[in-house]
Amino acid sequence: MSAGAALLSVAGLAVHYGAIQAVRGVDLEVQQGEAVAIVGPNGAGKTSLLSAIAGIVTPAAGSVAFEGRPLASVAVEDVMRMGIALVPEGRRIFASLTVEENLRLGATTRRDAGGIRQDLERLFEKFPILGQRRSQPAGQLSGGEQQQLAIARALMARPRLLMLDEPSLGLAPAIIDQVYVLLREICARGVTVLLVEQNAERAFAFADRAYVMNGGAFVMAGTGSDLAASEGFDAAYFGIRMERGTAAP
Repeated sequence: MSAGAALLSVAGLAVHYGAIQAVRGVDLEVQQGEAVAIVGPNGAGKTSLLSAIAGIVTPAAGSVAFEGRPLASVAVEDVMRMGIALVPEGRRIFASLTVEENLRLGATTRRDAGGIRQDLERLFEKFPILGQRRSQPAGQLSGGEQQQLAIARALMARPRLLMLDEPSLGLAPAIIDQVYVLLREICARGVTVLLVEQNAERAFAFADRAYVMNGGAFVMAGTGSDLAASEGFDAAYFGIRMERGTAAP
């Protein structure tokens, strides 16, 4: 990656599902080491944006590049090998598989058996409840424990960019606190984080920069503190006015 180049670069991205325009002309850059949040209501296009970056859906227009390398036509598993991991909305753990088996699925693109074993033990130390229940079916975990498992599974890929889709969804406030403490620790280890959230307060407190998404487009951008203090934030978030204001942060 050349000096000053963004780790992740998205330009003019559009995602369509038939006649539905889920994402409309989105531009986004994320630098190495940043924590960036995208907030917005249900149906804003946030999940579709992450899915397009991860290679799960094919954009109708625009481009995605990682370290300057275009991701068009790159298979999902190859996107993971390049260093992008996604923690999907709803966690999507495999309930009938054990905790350890779920974690090993996160390393399917790796071939370093010794490193995989080391990472397993390191994550069991980092997530003690997962270590205690490594041989139990993942479906027996609580919602908060399943979220820990989903994050740990993504970390098994050794990502340079970790994307999370609604990590606080359905969790009690105390568990959300724990999740965000963990995400700060992940950032402190040098992993770049791109976070999608409905909970703007949590996202703004965590991220270096944030975007407000509504109607498939970014309608505001800036630091979390600037957006939280903006008189126009509620209108942009709830779609009361839909100007395509995209002031650069």
